[in-house]
Amino acid sequence: MNRFVKPDPGDNIRRRDVLRVLSAALDAVDPAEAVRRCVTRDGDLLRIGDRTYDLQRCQRVFVVGGGKAGAVMAGAVESILGDRLTAGTVVVKAGYTAPTAHVTIHEAGHPVPDAAGVAGTRVMVNLLHGAGEHDLVLCLISGGGSALMTLPVDGVTLDDMQALTGALLRCGAPIQAINTVRKHLSQVKGGQLARLAYPAAVVSLILSDVVGSPLDVIASGPTVPDSTTFADAQAVLTQYGIWDDVPVPVREHLAVGAAGRIPDTPKTGDPALAHVHNVIVGDNARAALAAVEQAQASGFSTLLLSTYIEGEAREVAQVLAALAKEIAFEGRPLPKPACLILGGETTVTIRGSGKGGRNQELTLAAALAIQDLDDVMIASLATDGTDGPTGAAGGLVDGMTVARGAEHGLSARAALVNNDAYPYLDAVGDLLVTGPTNTNVNDLMAVFVF
Repeated sequence: MNRFVKPDPGDNIRRRDVLRVLSAALDAVDPAEAVRRCVTRDGDLLRIGDRTYDLQRCQRVFVVGGGKAGAVMAGAVESILGDRLTAGTVVVKAGYTAPTAHVTIHEAGHPVPDAAGVAGTRVMVNLLHGAGEHDLVLCLISGGGSALMTLPVDGVTLDDMQALTGALLRCGAPIQAINTVRKHLSQVKGGQLARLAYPAAVVSLILSDVVGSPLDVIASGPTVPDSTTFADAQAVLTQYGIWDDVPVPVREHLAVGAAGRIPDTPKTGDPALAHVHNVIVGDNARAALAAVEQAQASGFSTLLLSTYIEGEAREVAQVLAALAKEIAFEGRPLPKPACLILGGETTVTIRGSGKGGRNQELTLAAALAIQDLDDVMIASLATDGTDGPTGAAGGLVDGMTVARGAEHGLSARAALVNNDAYPYLDAVGDLLVTGPTNTNVNDLMAVFVF
């Protein structure tokens, strides 16, 4: 099944093969199936991962959470729990909705938080305030949850958080660093959602969008002990040179926290986290392995290189291009036709005024490195279907991408310098467009040599 609106492969057999591989990866991380693989019910026994919960002993069952996959995950949970579900509220990215009967879906802004996200999170917090020791709370966490579940600490406004988020996104900081700061300005992140639900039992079903799936980083770890401190948050803003660029209330709150005048986020051993069970239901590795399986079925010699790819997008592009050349010219590490699959999440340090995202920037940089190579294609895909502030998921380039741009009077190099990959790839027909996928497990990169 082809999950892509663009490009239209037409009679291009090679592009059809690439899109088939990427589509298989997306199918493998469908959030509803991910929940059903992990959560089953047999009468009053609810099995989640390796634990069993007796619903007869649960007075009420609540569903909360946030992320791009939240609505689909909520629908799956509803189908399992049926009338045992008491109530719920989940915050999702605008447009990432799905039908639910009992769980209220709040659409909100991403990646920059907005008032709708604050309102939805406040409803969630109010619901948890009523949870007791005989209740069960299911927390549905997926990519984007950190921005979507926004409820700033007292003294910090939404405007402050929007300015902070913008500065963090522009400076090229990795998600781990960004979330270190967010956790210390929030009422729900860094284990604090579980603290609000205490003394109820809490089970988090987590669709990971972070390299390596560290629980305290995914959606800023709302039900996980936080290993970072106020001092760490201060250090991030200093390290990336934006301390003086963020709002004064943000700096003041972090300084007060670092001085020990307000409590830090919950740490390992906190009693409020004693009854929390965190379960990864899907991740980048599952998507990457599905891509490998499909590529092999399509006749490619295939290798999964890594699901831990990080770094500046245009620098990662150089590595992918070098791998393509090694296969094309030397037959290493695989014979042709070959496919290399990689997963992870790159970053972009924005220096220009153009439009694009990390996956589009990576593929545009790769296009410059593989120009005039007839038998090479390189793809990079955001599995949520949204790469940066665009309607594209990424890009799929080949050895003629640069030449096609020149025919349109465009310079690939100039577009890259201006961080302007989106209009360039759109003009030459090399954008990957899926629309909202309602899932998010990092990015996938693929190198094809025919």
